[in-house]
Amino acid sequence: MRTVRINRTALTRNALAALSGLLAGFAALTVAELVSAAVRPEASPVTAVGGAAIDRTPTGVKDWAIRTFGENDKIVLQLGIVVTLALFAVAVGLLALRHRRTGSAAVLVFGAVGTAAAVSRPDSTGFTDGLPSLVGAVAGAILLYVLVGRLTRPRTVAGEDDESGWDRRGFLIAATAAAAASTAAGAVGRALNSRSAQDAVASRDAVRLPAPASAAKPIPAGAQPRVRGISSFTTPNEDFYRVDTALVVPKVDANTWRLRIHGKGVRRDLEFSYQDLLDRPLIEREITLCCVSNEVGGPYIGHARWIGVRLADLLKEAGVKPPSRGGEADQIISRSVDGMTLGTPVEDVMDGRDAMLALGMNGEPLPFVNGFPVRMLVPGLYGYVSACKWIEDIELTTFDDYDAYWVKRDWAREAPIKTQSRIDTPKPFARPEAGTVMVAGVAWAQHRGIEKVEIRVDDGPWRPAQLADEATVDTWRQWTYPWKATPGSHTLTVRATDGTGETQTEKRTKTVPDGASGWHSVVVTVD
Repeated sequence: MRTVRINRTALTRNALAALSGLLAGFAALTVAELVSAAVRPEASPVTAVGGAAIDRTPTGVKDWAIRTFGENDKIVLQLGIVVTLALFAVAVGLLALRHRRTGSAAVLVFGAVGTAAAVSRPDSTGFTDGLPSLVGAVAGAILLYVLVGRLTRPRTVAGEDDESGWDRRGFLIAATAAAAASTAAGAVGRALNSRSAQDAVASRDAVRLPAPASAAKPIPAGAQPRVRGISSFTTPNEDFYRVDTALVVPKVDANTWRLRIHGKGVRRDLEFSYQDLLDRPLIEREITLCCVSNEVGGPYIGHARWIGVRLADLLKEAGVKPPSRGGEADQIISRSVDGMTLGTPVEDVMDGRDAMLALGMNGEPLPFVNGFPVRMLVPGLYGYVSACKWIEDIELTTFDDYDAYWVKRDWAREAPIKTQSRIDTPKPFARPEAGTVMVAGVAWAQHRGIEKVEIRVDDGPWRPAQLADEATVDTWRQWTYPWKATPGSHTLTVRATDGTGETQTEKRTKTVPDGASGWHSVVVTVD
């Protein structure tokens, strides 16, 4: 009986030691959250470690994560970090039960990792970014030392260890107080950190976009076929795709935001406030954006009506000339508030296309997730080389002198959008009935336009699809094809030809280094 009692006591103490580790880890995170309110929200450990993990993840793994988890990839990463921390906390708690000082000191590893991650981020403001992780770890180590102290054997009886001699009441009081204090610290930290976000939200709510000096042409009535299942020509803001590395969406106060233009070939540096841009002549344009991570037939493409300032005009005011006219710089490095850098060819921005610093999207100020207060976009280029969200700095340089974030991670320096097409309906493995089945979808080749779309059934001949009206060469184009479907399994394949007469290639390539290529196809069974 004594052996059973000892074993039960040992199991209980192990379980409570594991709980002590979890409480210490929780305290470390919540105290760090509280301290980050005095530094900046981006310095909190989960955000800093998550951002550092994204920066150091191999390109192939990132691409897999986007394909597998889509826009939920950041949630999966955050959950993974929390689970890893929890397992580490349990292990440290069990270690502290046997080696109290060593186990408690091991919590400081948490602080070291968080500190290193925070100060190494591209947007780091210096050593102060490491303080939240460091202070949180110290608080967690002290708490673990105290809690485990209540689980140690305080006395011996008749020369033998008293296995039931640990301080149950003291542990319960200390653990309950620690949980309550940690929860309160986390709540206060979140409340304080949300203040800056509230200022940003208020600044966006106050924006009234002026009428553009150059309005977009009306979308042709025939641009959107009335076919069930085809993508909407204009993508609602809430449905627009999101692919970026920001673990937490930056919320920037438009009242304090500034943009600087400087670098090679700039005769005089320029700085603009948000109001400065609003007061300038604005252009409004229909532009389709596409992510380089979009697989053949993928969802990372969307269309919107954008309003903003023509970027070439700002560069000309700064004295910038394109390389074709003797300019010193051939690359624009745009920097986001979160430290992201994108490299864009100067020639493309200044060749007459509607490259802009966008302030509005589909009739409203940019949503935060889409880059409020200002984002950059250049028709015809994949987003990773042109569509900097939350932009705050534009530097003129050369491709030889500087590699932007994604170029350092094996992506191409220059990335014009490839001619692509997609079947929206019928969906893969659909079971339509025999008879006329409407096959429909979209095709895109921004800044070149779509000249022709063709459909092939199984290994049959290519047949022309009916093209919807074209809005502009910078937008995608809808298409339809009435298919006389016969019973059985069939493969439908689509290909497009752009405005230069080039037909998209059949050759399948991965997204790395400059975008996927190949024909999209779906398999359906006709009943």
